[in-house]
Amino acid sequence: MSGTATAEPAVEPALRLDGLNKSFGPVHVLHDIDLSVRAGEVTALVGDNGAGKSTLVKCIAGIHAAESGTVRFRGEPVHIRGPADAADLGIEVVYQDLALADNLDIVENMFLGRERGSPWLLDEAAMEQAARSTLASLSVRTVKSVRTPVSSLSGGQRQTVAIAKSVLWDSSVVLLDEPTAALGVAQTRQVLDLVRRLADTGLGVVLISHNMADVFEVADRIAVLYLGRVAAEVPARDVTHGQVVELITAGRSGELGLARPDTAAL
Repeated sequence: MSGTATAEPAVEPALRLDGLNKSFGPVHVLHDIDLSVRAGEVTALVGDNGAGKSTLVKCIAGIHAAESGTVRFRGEPVHIRGPADAADLGIEVVYQDLALADNLDIVENMFLGRERGSPWLLDEAAMEQAARSTLASLSVRTVKSVRTPVSSLSGGQRQTVAIAKSVLWDSSVVLLDEPTAALGVAQTRQVLDLVRRLADTGLGVVLISHNMADVFEVADRIAVLYLGRVAAEVPARDVTHGQVVELITAGRSGELGLARPDTAAL
């Protein structure tokens, strides 16, 4: 028997960025960003404040236009000129402020701006059924009724609704901005379980987080941004908590990370 392992065929990432650059006036914020988001995996995007995480997410979401670089979606080059382009591709973003309307119920929030029916008569039954089905597909059991006003939900339940809303539209890639920020222990547990289930259903998930415990619990891969550059993108199992912290704070940990200034020109 041969001792040579057969390499598995490469699977094209759901979303791939090559050489992405973004500046605001004279300030170069993102430098040649390479990033892959694979279907069925959670990619944690980590970095210190000012590392460029928010700008990168907004470039992917179509809020900011990159000056150069290539974006590939399911292997095909695409041009994301605005949020509508990203949504049409199947890229959804759940921002930290959730963008939920407290005066509306869960169904109304999930379909806000994308209501079903005619301008004169909404199809409430179809929307309610779709909301229930989406929550059920994600094994959400913390919401008793889809007609519950958002104002009466806990922080964890609100986050759950916002995430469920993002997958309602046949999305392929979901970006989550600090989904466990300001949540208690039990609510954090619920949201992390949901994040993992998103990937298990075949979505490519990007988790932006400062919480290393959360990152190592659910992430398959970790991408570290340092001063607008990707210091490393590695399987979570191949790095330690300490190495990730060093990459975040210094851009390098041992032989991993950005080249040292004295060797960059070699």
